Amino acid sequence: MTTTRDSVLKTLLTHPRCTIQELAEAVGINDISVRHHINALQAEGLVTSDEERHGVGRPRRVYFLTEAGLERFPTRYLRLTVRLLEQLKETMPANLVNQLFSQMAEGLAQDYTAHANLKNMTMEQRLETMKELLAKEGFNIEWEQRDNQYYINETSCPYYHVGQNHPEVCTVDKALISAVLATPAQKTHCILNGDSACIYVIPHTQENPT
Repeated sequence: MTTTRDSVLKTLLTHPRCTIQELAEAVGINDISVRHHINALQAEGLVTSDEERHGVGRPRRVYFLTEAGLERFPTRYLRLTVRLLEQLKETMPANLVNQLFSQMAEGLAQDYTAHANLKNMTMEQRLETMKELLAKEGFNIEWEQRDNQYYINETSCPYYHVGQNHPEVCTVDKALISAVLATPAQKTHCILNGDSACIYVIPHTQENPT
């Protein structure tokens, strides 16, 4: 039987760096109850917190799983991945490691775009297709158009826990976004830097991508 505390942990697994209010909305209880559960989880060493800048005004406090918290889930693959990456970096020069990640990201992007009928799509249609494709990879993405630019907000990333020590994995979603939209994506914010979301900016053009 799933308890409220389990629901809080699962929310932080899929959406790292949540505020108390965001957790309350996700779990379906009030802020006071969430804070009670968070305090208990922190006491158990399963959750920790940090201050995060979010626009103007005071920093907000966000919560995320500790390594002990992650181990409450079937994440042995995560440890294996991290160990493989550590070994890779110990045996290969940094430029070759970066090249390997870039090639992997480009290959994954080609696999996705090969099965998507992108020809003659408008940018808006491509953005929706990109959103659906990255959702299959575990990303939570929304987009909007402002000031003749498209803003892609990536509020959760399946590679977050690996990326904390190996930020090279960020090349994967950037390559996917750029490939589907047929234009380079510029990253302006990153969750790994303490931002509330990864944000990509795409210039608005009147012509459809080719």
